[in-house]
Amino acid sequence: MGETQPKGTGGRSAQLAHTGLRHGWTTGACATAASSAAYAALLGGEFPDPVTITLPKGQTPSFALAVEELTAAGAGPATAMAGVVKDAGDDPDVTHGALVRATVRVLPAGSGVVFRAGPGVGTVTRPGLPLDVGEPAINPVPRQMIREHLARVAEAYRGSGSTADVEVEISVDHGEEIARSTWNPRLGILGGLSILGTTGIVVPYSCSAWIDSIRRGVDVARAAGRRHVAGCTGSTSEKVAVALHHLPEDALLDMGDFAGAVLKYIRRHPVDRLTICGGFAKLSKLAAGHLDLHSARSQVDKGFLAELARQGGADEALAAAVAEANTGLAALQLCAAAGVPLGDLVAATARDASLAVLRGAPVAVDVICIDRAGLVVGRAEPHGPSTT
Repeated sequence: MGETQPKGTGGRSAQLAHTGLRHGWTTGACATAASSAAYAALLGGEFPDPVTITLPKGQTPSFALAVEELTAAGAGPATAMAGVVKDAGDDPDVTHGALVRATVRVLPAGSGVVFRAGPGVGTVTRPGLPLDVGEPAINPVPRQMIREHLARVAEAYRGSGSTADVEVEISVDHGEEIARSTWNPRLGILGGLSILGTTGIVVPYSCSAWIDSIRRGVDVARAAGRRHVAGCTGSTSEKVAVALHHLPEDALLDMGDFAGAVLKYIRRHPVDRLTICGGFAKLSKLAAGHLDLHSARSQVDKGFLAELARQGGADEALAAAVAEANTGLAALQLCAAAGVPLGDLVAATARDASLAVLRGAPVAVDVICIDRAGLVVGRAEPHGPSTT
């Protein structure tokens, strides 16, 4: 299976090309491919192999099937199962090599697509995640990808206007064991892994290679005369930064978890303005003084968020609830319900922490915090030597 990333003069695609690292595919992309192949076999009697899917940004990777099984209807409904081995490329991903399976069963007309957690896929047991308690840990974007591809299969075999009314059970071989090496148990996702991915692509994060690519990204932006650049933690935050500031591709830095690498290099090679845009939880780590935002090397400090909430007017009962929240998102939701601007407080504190790292370099910094859906939940206006 394979698909190359587009190469550009700047931005995340150019950074990836510069590293020389091979990208991979998310569990969500693998689950989509397996589901599509299984449903095609259920309707047509044959498994497409390889199976090609379309990712949110238009890439069309093909996946070889590692396992397949078609069970004829007997005492119960017919089922089809297909499995894809996850290839994470050069990323040190704990799910690299895992077998992601999808088992598809036809449901009565009007049922739509119903998701189930099979062996090795977790179930949500606590609030604060983008899924309701009791739901299988299959994130919103993979769910949407699977729905769209099953709809295409239904139309291909049954004609225009046909709908997919099926149960899709996603499982991962040895997923419960693999999940012990992730944050899932602490977040209340029990029984296995989460099916993740917003773009379908795993971007490899070799620390040294990616930090070097950030530096080259700054160099490209400066050489192009860009005086305003944005360091973004991922593709969703990149879209927000572009929408708000209308920045060209070569002004975008795929910061990932390496906030410190961006700030330290821009300290030595200044631009007039730096926008930092990322998820609320990640930027709360920057606000707390962490320069490496990876979950293995820094965690969301709910006690720190509770103190910020107090500064924003939270009473002791709310501050205590924030300190005990399951996730940063849950803390944010608690404060939002009480009218406490925790997102803005995190953004302002992250901006101040960034300015401290810049040590007086002539760079104005603004910060944008977003939620998982890409909605802005906190902002701090530009501040720094170039604005005073």
